[in-house]
Amino acid sequence: MGSILVVFAGVVYSIEVKDQLRNFDRELAKKSKAMAAEVQYQLHQGRWQVDLEDVPFLGSNMLPPYNDIVYARWYNPEGKLVQFFGATAPEQLIVNPGFQTIKTSQNQWLRQVTLPVIQDNLLIGYLQVASPMTSIRENLDQTRLSLTLGVPVALGLIGLTGWYLGGLAMKPIRRAYEQLQRFTADASHELRAPLAAVLSNAQVGLLSPVDEDGSQQLHRLENIVEITKSMSVLISNLLFLARHEGSLAPKVLKRIDLVSLLKPLVNEYNAQAVTQNLSLIAHLPEQPVMLNADPELLQQAITNLLNNAFKYTQSGGTVQLQIFTQSHRVIIQVEDNGIGIPAADLPHIFERFYRVDAVRSRQTGGFGLGLSIAQQIVEAHKGRITAKSNFGRGSTFQIELPLRSNF
Repeated sequence: MGSILVVFAGVVYSIEVKDQLRNFDRELAKKSKAMAAEVQYQLHQGRWQVDLEDVPFLGSNMLPPYNDIVYARWYNPEGKLVQFFGATAPEQLIVNPGFQTIKTSQNQWLRQVTLPVIQDNLLIGYLQVASPMTSIRENLDQTRLSLTLGVPVALGLIGLTGWYLGGLAMKPIRRAYEQLQRFTADASHELRAPLAAVLSNAQVGLLSPVDEDGSQQLHRLENIVEITKSMSVLISNLLFLARHEGSLAPKVLKRIDLVSLLKPLVNEYNAQAVTQNLSLIAHLPEQPVMLNADPELLQQAITNLLNNAFKYTQSGGTVQLQIFTQSHRVIIQVEDNGIGIPAADLPHIFERFYRVDAVRSRQTGGFGLGLSIAQQIVEAHKGRITAKSNFGRGSTFQIELPLRSNF
């Protein structure tokens, strides 16, 4: 990028030099032609002669109108010097008509033009005029200074912009890498205990003598089966968290009726409430509530909240599920009058593998991933999940989802 900027600065400077020189030559040619227009070519005593009396600098009857002329010279058609103003001139014209850049012995740069003067299709002489290039050199010095300062500044800005954009481009890769690290750490941490239990039961079964009725071996095999099921659930949850990170792609979203989605879920949990001696109260709107969502994922999030409510509500308690709309959002609430969550634990309940009561969670088969999964699903739908709780009195979980698609 630095090389490109240097080349670009060189091209810009070259174009500026040509542009400045073109403008300077135009002005110098304009002045020279104005001077040449004052030359008189007339018949005198039977001979044609050139009269320079009215020519600025070369004549004696006019004040010079230009103060930036270093010298002016008049040569006859044969190139012999006739008259001059300023620096001493060579006796013979030694340059071709046109523009030349000259450096004097005093290190002064001049721009010289040699102009053939023609009247009545007859060459009557050559006018040579020179002007200092001070203005054009000052402009070019300013341009060089601007480019000298501008290239490093531009390179710095490009570097910072590239660093920022590179960071944005690397975010998905970094997120995938962090997901892999987290998945590996979580899996190794949570699978260590059940794998040790499976190994222990298998080793004891191999070392113990076979009893006649085989009850001990059967018990150990049942333990292995239960632990394996638990490990399977854990692995499924971890894979779910790893695969559904970030926002959902618009192509996976469907226009669904939230009420129709939840009615089968309410019927299923009504049956479960009867077996656990709980009351499930559902307040679902009569009118459809339409939104863009992945129905399976959204159902999974609500299922996780209902599972938590049923798990931590004592026999005889109540679980409520209600849906209502507010502005451009739909609100899904799951409320229970169970054991509640201590205030110190409430800010951490959506963290992976966080358990308010680790012993009780283990006994109920929980891994501390249900709320993390629910939160990830809701955030993937551009929504928000919050929790309120009074310890010993119950908890309320609320999901807010946009009714209109923000994808």
